[in-house]
Amino acid sequence: MTDISPAALRGAVDLSSLRNRPATPAAAAQSPAAGAADIVVDATDESFGQILELSRTVPVVVDLWAEWCGPCKQLSPIIEKVARELGGKVLLAKVDVDANPQLAQGFRAQSIPMVVALIAGQPVPMFTGAVPEQQVREVFAQLLQLAAQNGVTGTLNVGEPPEEQATPEEPPMPPLHAEAFAAIEAGDYAAAIVAYEKALAENPRDEDAIAGLGQVRLLDRVQKLDLHDARAAAASGPRDVQAQFDVADLDIAGGHVDDAFGRLLDLFAQLSSDERTPVRERLIELFGLIGAADPRVITARNRLSSLLF
Repeated sequence: MTDISPAALRGAVDLSSLRNRPATPAAAAQSPAAGAADIVVDATDESFGQILELSRTVPVVVDLWAEWCGPCKQLSPIIEKVARELGGKVLLAKVDVDANPQLAQGFRAQSIPMVVALIAGQPVPMFTGAVPEQQVREVFAQLLQLAAQNGVTGTLNVGEPPEEQATPEEPPMPPLHAEAFAAIEAGDYAAAIVAYEKALAENPRDEDAIAGLGQVRLLDRVQKLDLHDARAAAASGPRDVQAQFDVADLDIAGGHVDDAFGRLLDLFAQLSSDERTPVRERLIELFGLIGAADPRVITARNRLSSLLF
């Protein structure tokens, strides 16, 4: 994206139910006039009223994410890094959409990661999906300019950084994993896929590479899709495997995991035995992306087994 404007979200976000809700003091960010505050806070349905009010003083960046969302885990550290570098010029509010359904509904988060800013209580779109660090920096710079135009120029009192405790150094990332991560940051998903595939050729049991490959393949697929076009194609072709794949990918990216699994399992049940292999392989890939221990995966895997035997 190149320009951000509150008009782009007009009618798309409804935060009215959260404006007057009392905040839980322990969960809310401190105001700039109070003591030192962390510029990265966990926002909840209960605490969001105070965070919304704080956006009249300092721009608030809202990162909507979920634990199961691979692209979120790639994007969130970048957003936090850039936000902290600004030294209190923005507040970063992280929203776990699974734990805070009212906020997810209020922002109409159909796909995550979704990042929205608030300036004087008004929502401003930033980006949806994982994006490279350079783009994050550019959009943050645009946000500060827009905030200044609207008179929101406060700075949080972040105080002195806490003294760091000595911690053991983490082992270096394997070279092919580092290559894949750098490619993802650059937005080159094809190169990241190649790097992860090479890592798996060297070690087929590399769980990090398996998960990373699933995540980046999903990112590569959904960036080319239009939600409305994909759903229309799937509705008109209930046995069209690619059309159903497209909507399932969008559902996974948007957090509608059960819907995605149900769609593909229904499709699998309709197909003849010689047509089923691609659907089974896509389901297994998505199972690995969400995680074998996730109850939604366990339920879907059991249904797949019942259809196979």
